[in-house]
Amino acid sequence: MSIESSKTSPLLAKAMDYRAARQDMIASNIANADTPYYKPRDISFQDALIAQRNALYQNDSHKLKMAQTNTKHLAPQKETSQIKPTLFYRDGHMARNDGNSVDIDVETTEMSKNSIMFNALIMADKKDGAIFRSVIDASSKV
Repeated sequence: MSIESSKTSPLLAKAMDYRAARQDMIASNIANADTPYYKPRDISFQDALIAQRNALYQNDSHKLKMAQTNTKHLAPQKETSQIKPTLFYRDGHMARNDGNSVDIDVETTEMSKNSIMFNALIMADKKDGAIFRSVIDASSKV
């Protein structure tokens, strides 16, 4: 069992996992820049993160709860989101004579944007943990 400092910790961890997967996908596109008929792939995970965020922060106080009339009945199951990141082929680039449509400029730009976002997520996670640690330190002094 792990201790979570806030509701955002699992969301930040999932976002970092998706960013790492996207970094690997972009690196794969760059590595296959000379492979004939290769189409660059990308991953979209914004919808999955939005669904996860909504599940974390939803307010259940206005929902009607299922009554459990007998202790032998199964407990109601929480709804889990089945939304996952989607893989897609990046379109709109001119294919070369060998059918490859990897544009190194686009790939390196996407890689640097993804790297910046990954570093921002790491800093947000550190800040979230620092707040939790400062509360613990302050409570020990009382």
